Amino acid sequence: MNAYTFDEISIGHTETFEFSVSEEKMDTFLKLTNDTNPLHIDSTYAKQNGFNSRVAYGMLSASFLSTFAGVYLPGKFCLLHEVAIGFLKPVYVGDMLRITGKVIEKQEAYKQITIKVAIENTGGGG
Repeated sequence: MNAYTFDEISIGHTETFEFSVSEEKMDTFLKLTNDTNPLHIDSTYAKQNGFNSRVAYGMLSASFLSTFAGVYLPGKFCLLHEVAIGFLKPVYVGDMLRITGKVIEKQEAYKQITIKVAIENTGGGG
């Protein structure tokens, strides 16, 4: 776990980590949220509706933004204030995702940083 202080972070500071979208993560997310949308739990249904396989929960992928901020940048001293997110393409079980975040702004008065984050699908699944 990183523990960057505000003064140790500069504009342009970048961190990256990867994770896989596994069956286990999907099952755990289902149990946690009770989101029984068939796109997420039924491969046949998902295929009948134009997808390669069952679609990973968008918020499962997005939940790793918490890991990024709380473990990687800034790490230990992080308190999230706001998250804005958009979903561009479906993610499937077995896909490997890479999260990269770059500091684009520092607000000295509030000791607050703004990080632009991208979640890239590097493949492997559906």
